Amino acid sequence: MHIASMKEVVSAEEWQLRCDLAACYRLVAAYGWSDLVFTHVSARIPGPEHHFLINPYGLMFDEITASSLVKVDQHCNKLSESPFPVNPAGFVIHSAIHAVRDDAGCVLHTHSRAGVAVSAQKCGVLPISQQSTFVLSSLGYHDYEGVALRDDEKPRLQADLGTANYLMLRNHGLLTVGRTIPDAFLHMYTFENTCHIQIDAQAGGELVQVNPAILQGLSQVMKTATAGMGANLAWPALLRKLDRMDPSYKT
Repeated sequence: MHIASMKEVVSAEEWQLRCDLAACYRLVAAYGWSDLVFTHVSARIPGPEHHFLINPYGLMFDEITASSLVKVDQHCNKLSESPFPVNPAGFVIHSAIHAVRDDAGCVLHTHSRAGVAVSAQKCGVLPISQQSTFVLSSLGYHDYEGVALRDDEKPRLQADLGTANYLMLRNHGLLTVGRTIPDAFLHMYTFENTCHIQIDAQAGGELVQVNPAILQGLSQVMKTATAGMGANLAWPALLRKLDRMDPSYKT
């Protein structure tokens, strides 16, 4: 499948964003969080125009490249030539969040097995792991209203997310918000591991919960753990991992 390069067509800033978003899609696939072609990762293009990049609908996540990503407006209308369709219905959740969160440079949504399993549990995320403490420090819940196709769900989705960076979509899956693509990815890595650990732990004996006092001040703890670099500490290593696997995401 030949896709014409966009590198000389878009700004250097947009090209870098495209490379990072394509890398994010490949990493989602590599870590087993994808659901064939049925979830999305969106990134806001810097500027006043409210333009975004999203996956070409129908490509597997491990096929996505920087040039195949599609530029859309806030209503998911295509703004650049592309041989691929986009999925306006799939952009409903993303557009709702981008509309009210100026800090939402990237919105990442998954339908993973562990994520959906915990989203179906009445207890939600339990404070039983170190990973869960980071999630619980910035977590919202949104009740299931059917497949997210309707604009009238947006205000409730926005209110349930609030200022949180993690959102559990009940009976549906997981969602993270990040200032940057690496931030959203690291949040999802933590969220997915939290859910895997919970499902595994529930298969064993009685659970020990973390002291609630430990949940205070977690944002500062995370800054210390990442040497003040946040997701940028791990992101270059993740890109090197992708380069060893298949560097075509950068084309």
